[in-house]
Amino acid sequence: MENFLNAAFPWVIGGVMLAGLAMLALPILPGLWVMWIAALVYAISTGFGTTAIIFMVLITILTVVGGLMDNILMGANARVSGASWLSIGVALVGAVVGSILLPPVGGLVLALAGIFLVEYLRIKDWRKALESTKGMALGCGWGVIARFGFGVLVMIVWLIWALVFS
Repeated sequence: MENFLNAAFPWVIGGVMLAGLAMLALPILPGLWVMWIAALVYAISTGFGTTAIIFMVLITILTVVGGLMDNILMGANARVSGASWLSIGVALVGAVVGSILLPPVGGLVLALAGIFLVEYLRIKDWRKALESTKGMALGCGWGVIARFGFGVLVMIVWLIWALVFS
């Protein structure tokens, strides 16, 4: 029975990794962090030696950078569309508050509402405010693509760890 569990464990972790990767299709789900936790469980269960530490550092870097890319791309696209730094900051705060208070879509809704409202109050032109909001929404789409790419990298790093170094 123990041999079966030892053989099945990497498959279970791989399944959780794939589930995390699938979660990245929606900007409201923490797929990268699910993948990171799966890697951490794998590291703990296989012994936290030097190899595990090296791979966990790589996976942690990919997870953090992948998570930040979403915000960077949203803000950059909004800025290119004419949004002020103030409205981008308000949108970021709205995203955090909305994610906590109104999951699963509250973060996205409050971010877009925040940027629209601040831009409208700033320039008194709803069309220009809507243009900034569209820019942020487009950035959100690019953020999903970037996070998915980082998720694929996390999966590849874990597969190398599990198949070559374990």
